[in-house]
Amino acid sequence: MILQLGIGIWVSRRIKTESDYILAGRNLGYGLLTFSIFATWFGAETIVGSAGRAYRDGMSFGSAEPFGYGLCLVLMGLVFAGPLWRRKLTTLADLYRERYSVGAERLAAIILIPSSILWAAAQIRGFGYIITTATTDINSELAIGIAAGFTILYATFGGLLVDAINDVMQGVILAVGLLILFIAVVAHAGGIGELGRVLSDPGRVHAMPQGESVLAVIERWAIPVGGSVIATELVGRVIAAKSPAVAQRSSYFAATMYICVGLIPVMIGLLGPQLAPSLADEEQLLPYIAREILPVGFYAIFAGALIAAILSTVDSTLLVSSALLSHNLIVPLFGVSEERRKVLVARAGVVTFGVIAYVLALHAEGVFVLVEQASAFGSAGTLVTVCFGLFTNWGGARTAIATLAAGLVTYVAASAAGAELPFLLSLGASLLCYVTGASLERRPVAA
Repeated sequence: MILQLGIGIWVSRRIKTESDYILAGRNLGYGLLTFSIFATWFGAETIVGSAGRAYRDGMSFGSAEPFGYGLCLVLMGLVFAGPLWRRKLTTLADLYRERYSVGAERLAAIILIPSSILWAAAQIRGFGYIITTATTDINSELAIGIAAGFTILYATFGGLLVDAINDVMQGVILAVGLLILFIAVVAHAGGIGELGRVLSDPGRVHAMPQGESVLAVIERWAIPVGGSVIATELVGRVIAAKSPAVAQRSSYFAATMYICVGLIPVMIGLLGPQLAPSLADEEQLLPYIAREILPVGFYAIFAGALIAAILSTVDSTLLVSSALLSHNLIVPLFGVSEERRKVLVARAGVVTFGVIAYVLALHAEGVFVLVEQASAFGSAGTLVTVCFGLFTNWGGARTAIATLAAGLVTYVAASAAGAELPFLLSLGASLLCYVTGASLERRPVAA
């Protein structure tokens, strides 16, 4: 943690402009971009959340982690990376200004910001789990407070260049830490034979989630794939690449890494009931097992791996939410022109949103719940308007604004009413609203 903070302070001296802070000067190559996408995507929910789900429900190939979110990265490279890069955007909301209107840009920014804050809250809560498990003297509330304080400090100094440089180190530590724990867990549980027995157990491993309807499974996949493919954190990485080819191929490389490394906590979760049969909170499975079976040196490496995953994601989420606030709202509204002041505004946004994420982390039901909310909140309207705006000339500003509002309102209302498929309902409402609005805009007005 101290090393990564030191790197952040050292590199921050090179940050002179808004583009330096938000996009690393649009100069990320294959190595930095691949690790940056992987480390940003591979957060606390992938480790503690997916292991907890596997511990409780078993493994399914219809699970969001790691398959759904890995497919999301493939889809980004296949469809969106090149067109987004060629637009020369600073944030995703810039697309709305260029394609629709300033009003659409500002509404999009307001809708996109909460998703990033929810994701940051998930990481802070995961960070708190590590601190709580590592010591008996700190309760969960204080642990989350310590986690929030450090992550806010780290992200404020950072910027995308610092994040990308640290992501290389964080990615390596993450893979090594999880591999060490996996080897220890398999040996402790009875060896490769026992792992093979669990993987062949139809009660623990099945093709699709058990007890769910087909529509519920589609909803489960639609959230990570459709709801996250144009997530501001991912878009922010792609548009910072050196070229469209780098943006596309790095997405594929990161997807491969994500699925391969993401299967490790899932398999540990499958073995979890044998090692921790009466765990009260399944999301504490990995930190608990690591503390119980690893020597202190290896436990430190594992804890470092979790912290690495969390820091890389928190930095990204707070950075992009602050960029939306500063670049798309405060700077144009107040006419800020000096680059130094733009950077100061962006850093102030990081602190503000970090505090909000801390409050959310304190009161959330769990890490995975926060991530699902982040992926689904307002993303249906965003996905529809980005797709039509990026690939067609159909539809104007009024249609885009109405679609963004329809997607958000439908999702919030459906969730509040306890509907089974809130994201699919909001996606359908957004699509219907855009098609209807665009058709009316094209219809000639009678004299």
